[in-house]
Amino acid sequence: MSVLGSVLFPPSVAAWAAPATEGDLSAARAQMGFSLAWHIVVACLGVGLPLLTLIAEWRGLRTGNPALRLLARRWARAMGVLFAVGAVSGTILSFEMGLLWPGFMGKYGQVIGLPFALEGFAFFIEAIFLGIYLYAWDRLPPRKHLLTGIPIVVAGIASAFFVVCANAWMNQPRGFTVRDGKVVDVDPWAAMLNPASPPQTVHMILAALMVAAFLTASVYAVALLRGRNDAYHRAGFFIPFGLGAIVTPFQIVVGDWAARFLADYQPSKLAAVEGVFETGSHVPLTLGGIAVDEEMRYGLEIPNGLSLLVGYSPDTVVQGLDRTPRSEWPPVTGVHIAFDLMVLAGFFLLALGLWLLAAWWLARRSGRADVLTARTMRLFVWAAAFSGPAAVVALECGWTVTELGRQPWVVWGLMNVRDAVNPASGLVMGLWLVLAVYAAMTVATVYVLRRLTRETPVPIAPQESDVRQYPVV
Repeated sequence: MSVLGSVLFPPSVAAWAAPATEGDLSAARAQMGFSLAWHIVVACLGVGLPLLTLIAEWRGLRTGNPALRLLARRWARAMGVLFAVGAVSGTILSFEMGLLWPGFMGKYGQVIGLPFALEGFAFFIEAIFLGIYLYAWDRLPPRKHLLTGIPIVVAGIASAFFVVCANAWMNQPRGFTVRDGKVVDVDPWAAMLNPASPPQTVHMILAALMVAAFLTASVYAVALLRGRNDAYHRAGFFIPFGLGAIVTPFQIVVGDWAARFLADYQPSKLAAVEGVFETGSHVPLTLGGIAVDEEMRYGLEIPNGLSLLVGYSPDTVVQGLDRTPRSEWPPVTGVHIAFDLMVLAGFFLLALGLWLLAAWWLARRSGRADVLTARTMRLFVWAAAFSGPAAVVALECGWTVTELGRQPWVVWGLMNVRDAVNPASGLVMGLWLVLAVYAAMTVATVYVLRRLTRETPVPIAPQESDVRQYPVV
């Protein structure tokens, strides 16, 4: 990607060309934002769905349950479709980096080229083993076939790690020196392993697992609500939902870690996230609300809440936006609302996980699989049907906080977004073209995935031994 940006738009272009108009800048930002928002969901499925598939296949080998083997096979085929779609949307993003942001790629491409190069290796490893996994399903012994799926999981997680390292660098630029306006003394490893990399990469990988798990569980929750109460659909729900429920509390802890990181390294972003305009101690935590005249209004304030979260003491001083030049303020209301929605969705998913844990504990204690009443369990499945959309909302809002909270910088403290954008006119046309392409890809992807579910019938009349493996709905 760094080579693409440097070749198509060398650094000199942005130096002599006229600045982009407000409309073209907005179009470039909208196009990049929409492309990322679409791709990130597919990318998360590419990270989490292979793990779910291996879990189902492993359980099928251990129990001999044909429903689990069918489930794994269907998920594997969906995995292949989503991998192809993700490759297309990822390629579009790579071109957009060079075409829309030549000022950024021309100047800093050599600094952040390493994680993109390593992500390319991870991508090819994933593609190779995905081909083996799909082709060799009936051509390898079952256990050996299961082992061929492990590199897919590892490569998918590695891809997420490397790409997010590049984004983390944009929040904490390291590994270079600027001399006479030029980037010199580049250290790619220091750039990739910057201070923001640990919290951002862990947060993203866990988010990917949650999105894949809860989205998959939502599909089967709807099927359960429609009366498809067999071993296949119960497994299709409880395996991914169980994974999501396990990951969620860890994600909340990591999210707290990421917020504390902002307090030390990006205080103006934290101030925008929490709507803090004045530096001081005993800062309240504001839930909801909007920024009006440099004041958060219509929100619920928890006294001393933010100071306690940041430093475990009400005397902790939290830096406000008054320490940041007004021209460098992020859009406070947008960042604050996005953060609150992310947290709300996260705790909704945590509550669902605790509900399932309580049901499991009661079932173990009573020795019955149907300890919950039918009505109560149905309410749980109704709520769980919204877990997938909630996970996607949390994901998109989290990235909104990350990207919108960095504004107006494309590289924190070093390069303004206006200096990075392509100065050429007509970027609005590119936005409409990308919207049309992604609309077509969305329709085609949904159509193909729905066709895959209809090609192999679900086994009927499952054995009683299969039924006891999953809670009765």
